[in-house]
Amino acid sequence: MRRLPLAASLALLPLAALAGAPQTVTLDVKNMTCTLCPITVRKALEKVPGVADAKVDFDKKTVTVTFDPDKADAVALVKATTEAGYPSSTKQ
Repeated sequence: MRRLPLAASLALLPLAALAGAPQTVTLDVKNMTCTLCPITVRKALEKVPGVADAKVDFDKKTVTVTFDPDKADAVALVKATTEAGYPSSTKQ
């Protein structure tokens, strides 16, 4: 019987408490030439597991991505944009 309250307590823990601290990276993105390009870039990044947010700056040709480092990394983010037709690299 003692295990029931403990199990219930653990089940109620927010999943966010179990995730790694979010990280943010900015990518330089190539080939963004029209106003629809940022939508494609954002949607490609949102499909990567662990991505919480992707903010595209069309004028600067960058995207700032917030992600769970336990589920994604900069390599996966670059791969996602590149496969969508927008090669990128981490901003220095």
